[in-house]
Amino acid sequence: MVSPVVSVIIAAYNAMPYLTRCITSVAEQRIGWDALEVIAVDDGSTDGTGEELDRLAEKYPELLSVFHQENSGGPSAPRNKGLDHARGKYVFFLDADDYLGREALERMVAMAEKNGTDIVLGKMVGVGGRGAPTSMFRRNQPRTDVFSSRVYWTLNPMKLFRRDLLERLELRFPTDLKIGEDQLFVGPAYLHAEGISVLADYDCLFWVEREDSGNITVQAGGSEPRLRFLPRVVDMLLEQVPPGPGRDHLAHRHLTVEVQQLLDHLAHEPRPDQEKSLARLAEVIAPLWHEGLNDRLSAMARLRLHLVRHTMLDELLELIRFENELGPSGVSTPVLVDGGRAYAQYPFFRAPSRSVPDACYDITRQLGARHRVTGAELRGTALHLTGYGYLHRIATEDVSTHVVLRERGTGTEYRLPVTHTATPGLGEEEDKGLYAYENAGFRAVVDITTAADGAPLTDGLWDISLAIGAQGITREVRIGSKRDPDISGAATTHVLHTPGGIRAVTLYATKPHGNVTLDIGERKHKVLPQMSLHSVRWAEDAPTELEFTGRCTLASRPEGALAVHLEDGQGGTAAFPARPASQSGGGDFVVRVPVTELPTGRWTGQLRLGPWSSTLPVLPENLGPAKWRRRSLPWYAKPVAEHRDEHFALEVARTRLLRAATARVKR
Repeated sequence: MVSPVVSVIIAAYNAMPYLTRCITSVAEQRIGWDALEVIAVDDGSTDGTGEELDRLAEKYPELLSVFHQENSGGPSAPRNKGLDHARGKYVFFLDADDYLGREALERMVAMAEKNGTDIVLGKMVGVGGRGAPTSMFRRNQPRTDVFSSRVYWTLNPMKLFRRDLLERLELRFPTDLKIGEDQLFVGPAYLHAEGISVLADYDCLFWVEREDSGNITVQAGGSEPRLRFLPRVVDMLLEQVPPGPGRDHLAHRHLTVEVQQLLDHLAHEPRPDQEKSLARLAEVIAPLWHEGLNDRLSAMARLRLHLVRHTMLDELLELIRFENELGPSGVSTPVLVDGGRAYAQYPFFRAPSRSVPDACYDITRQLGARHRVTGAELRGTALHLTGYGYLHRIATEDVSTHVVLRERGTGTEYRLPVTHTATPGLGEEEDKGLYAYENAGFRAVVDITTAADGAPLTDGLWDISLAIGAQGITREVRIGSKRDPDISGAATTHVLHTPGGIRAVTLYATKPHGNVTLDIGERKHKVLPQMSLHSVRWAEDAPTELEFTGRCTLASRPEGALAVHLEDGQGGTAAFPARPASQSGGGDFVVRVPVTELPTGRWTGQLRLGPWSSTLPVLPENLGPAKWRRRSLPWYAKPVAEHRDEHFALEVARTRLLRAATARVKR
């Protein structure tokens, strides 16, 4: 028997009517039945789930295998039973409440195969009000790990696992836990996986909130079940991850998510149970939390952990009430700025009787930088910028904003002052007007000839940031991602006269973020591809003028700089500037070369714009000679074969009458 590619394991307990949609979504997977097996385990259901599984097994006899067992009290035992019978190269655990997008398994398998990864996270979407994890699904990640990504922030088992990994680690779900069993399965799998992939550009799993709130994570209340699994998770980290930034990265998740959830349950318990649970929690987290973690944590998390460490139960209960009231109110906590630091005035801030350190309230690093670019235009050698920038929750007093230029390759940096402008009414709809941002505007001029401390900027990619300052606090942010609709962000290349010569400068917005950057010296945006010639012919209204038509998509160029240049090989030169093909502009141009003005000789030519030269096309073979008379003598100009660099060549000479007469006689 050929082994399937994917074994889908479904633990089902009282899952009606959601179960039918769940299994149907697997049966309709585009990967096809030949690549699938579905193993459903009925864990002693009493609502008709078992009967529905049997009906579906008759409908899909080649796809679905059903096992029935007495109720085990949780999803671990049925998942383990499914895993014991799985034959697929990969395993996907699917809860009976949830369902898959039609291409989910096909896409996840393809990602695992292409990148040689052991685990694939498919994007999850909440349904019916259920919240789904999002931070790890901001973009596709072909190959990552738990230490350099946010994948550890989702520890549910609804993922694609390479079965060899699970069997090599002898992984099974612990059956003595009501909740948290998935963390003790997924955590070790993450840590030992040969690469993890994240599929973020397709909705793979639809995570359903049951109308009866029957999801197991909703049912399992109280702090006691959490205090049963959390110590084991902490032990897993201590045993399998050495001390350092990697362990701190993973500890961050448990010290915030699990601790907050446990405290929310603890708040509703009797006082003796609260005291007992808090003491146990302080003991459990002690090996993970140290002062070096504080920079990773929010101020609220720092305060919460400080109160837990010191078993300050009454203060914790008040903090929980404060957080619950803060959430729906939509009003931010007042902020105190002192000594260049910002402190959120959460409960017990600088209360002498509590002696909670100011560091637990310090939100300086968390301050959000709001900005918008309202104007960005290159005029001459100067970039003119306008907009506003402010620090959320910090009033715009003693503002000290600067524009920062930083060359991407070398890190060379220059800071330029701005002119501060008034922004009356800004922020009135934010935080219910609690903070004033009326002096957040800026106007800046970045002249490439003087921006480097009075000297010209060197060639390179100069990223533009705003160092937003107020009340002694400064936060730097790249600008441009938020801009007015009339600022397109499309690359516009300007060729400019500067004291150092003609230079190319391109103003553009980076992709995908849309931040403003100056490209000086054609690092990414070349000049030559923006010049092209379309046709060469004798002008209809002037048969002795050679007419070149073309297009130049540069945003600007020095007047007269774009021209056809001719050389006769003897030191003689001539230049004929381009002019707009029509009054409406649009980039089309025409160059007229009056051949009657050229001295005798063989002339070769190029289209030039300052130091940039574009080869002109060879003149068409059917382009006959131009004839005229000069001082009553006949002259001509005709194209001739010229293979050097594909320059066009034109011969200008006086007609020799004897040779011309002889040629007529021969004809």
